[in-house]
Amino acid sequence: MAHLHAATYVHWQNQTTAMPASQRSIRFVISAALLCQTHIHAQSRPQPPCGNDAVPPYPGLDSPPAVKFWSESDFGKDWKPPACTGWTAPGFATLVTTAARFRYDAGALGLLGRIGAVSRLTGMRYWSTTHRQWQTLIVDAHASVGSQPNQQRKDFTADELEVGKSVYLEQTDNLSGKAIYQMRIREASEDRLVFDVENVGTMRYLFVTIFRPREMQTVYFLDRESAGVWRFYSIVRTGRNTSWLATGREASSINRAIAFYRSLVGIPTGQEPPAAR
Repeated sequence: MAHLHAATYVHWQNQTTAMPASQRSIRFVISAALLCQTHIHAQSRPQPPCGNDAVPPYPGLDSPPAVKFWSESDFGKDWKPPACTGWTAPGFATLVTTAARFRYDAGALGLLGRIGAVSRLTGMRYWSTTHRQWQTLIVDAHASVGSQPNQQRKDFTADELEVGKSVYLEQTDNLSGKAIYQMRIREASEDRLVFDVENVGTMRYLFVTIFRPREMQTVYFLDRESAGVWRFYSIVRTGRNTSWLATGREASSINRAIAFYRSLVGIPTGQEPPAAR
């Protein structure tokens, strides 16, 4: 649609010189509106920081995170994820992006250590919009030897988190219960870390399938902005075949995304105020 608008604009521009001044004015207003629509269309989709400006953009350093819940009506059920997410399946059931700036002095190696410390997720809290109170989101979490259940091991060290290597963690969520997740470091340098997390097996609630394998996915982008200041961007997706039991809860999805952000950057996860009530 954006390409159609641009082509239309060029065609009209070529026809303008032969028109009276009044008609040229009308053409100018309409073509400007078309370009505006093109710009809005380009900005109406989530964009991780992969050679393009992030959408939504990063807020100020001491401002709350910019978190957005995207609906299917924003760009259609056949939305194709940005290539840098690594996701190939189109569409989604829920989609949440979080952009923030945070202070951190220990550098990329320190952040890798936080990423590998899976057990610290245990006890993570979030604001439950259903119960109107802070509740435990992650009941238990630990590193796993492999992709099978009950293979607990110590947390991963920063040295173990090699680029391209998959590691596994077992996590018990207050909604979807116990599940194995795969985590992979995709980029690692002094100024940039990118890693993804996704469920390995089927996830059920009360014997009802909620997520099939690879249907709960998150990609995190951490970029050093300056000494002691980092940018954070996450994009969380559930597959479009996800059960209705886990969809349609905008405020809850936002609060869960913010809980993981706070945990990673060292903010108490139950700290007031919640992102959404």
